[in-house]
Amino acid sequence: MATHSGNGNGAWGSPYTESTMGEGLRLIRDTPLLEVVIDRPKANAIDAATSRRMGEAFRALRDDPDLRVAILTGAGERFFSAGWDLAAAAEGESYEADWGHGGFGGFTELPGLNKPVICAVNGIAAGGGFEIVLAADLVVAADNAQFLLPEALLGFPPDAGAVRLPRHIPPVVAKEMLLTGRRMGMEEAARWGLVNQVVPASELMGTARRLAQRICEAAPLAVEAILEMVRATSQMGVTEALDHIRSGKVASYRAALDSSDAVEGPRAFAEKRPPRWTGA
Repeated sequence: MATHSGNGNGAWGSPYTESTMGEGLRLIRDTPLLEVVIDRPKANAIDAATSRRMGEAFRALRDDPDLRVAILTGAGERFFSAGWDLAAAAEGESYEADWGHGGFGGFTELPGLNKPVICAVNGIAAGGGFEIVLAADLVVAADNAQFLLPEALLGFPPDAGAVRLPRHIPPVVAKEMLLTGRRMGMEEAARWGLVNQVVPASELMGTARRLAQRICEAAPLAVEAILEMVRATSQMGVTEALDHIRSGKVASYRAALDSSDAVEGPRAFAEKRPPRWTGA
């Protein structure tokens, strides 16, 4: 592992570390930020081994109290990720392979991950690459990025895509993409609310890091509670959802309300100073 002094590449300009996790995955740690970079030329496609390594990286995010947020991106300028590595599939890797504890892409099905994942989409997000974007908490995209789900044209159905996409955009639009494999540009993606921001490619990572920094200005327990509340109640009506949250079934909600940070926030506001969060 190499250590580098802050030179503007990190979100906070402080010392940060770069490391590799086997073939095709780079990690940049600029506490409290973790950047996960898929680096598998030419298309950043993901095989089962890479997915399992991604799962290890996102477990570290989940379990390390010093880490608050992650940015996931792809190396290069053309592909965020082409999804499942079809070369590995041609060599016998099954669609039902062991993708790791967090599912395909490492975080999409990771239990207990209540820390935000930002996708910085630097190019084409196809198939499983687009499914990963759909599972992210926030999305920043380069203006040349594209989304598509070509699986039906390759002979198999997309599982997560068929489930997630109709929950994000009108079902008729989702089914058109699923059934025909058509590409969606970022102007349309922004119109449907699939991305938070569309920026020139040269501004992508800076924009994502500023967004991460803004998240880290909030109380960590409040952020975790918000994510768990949203996920736990996404399929409920309003009354049912509020009853569920207040019943004690969302543990992080109660923990945030009972925390010292819930006292510190109003006190700092009254004293006109930045809050000093402890995460306790």
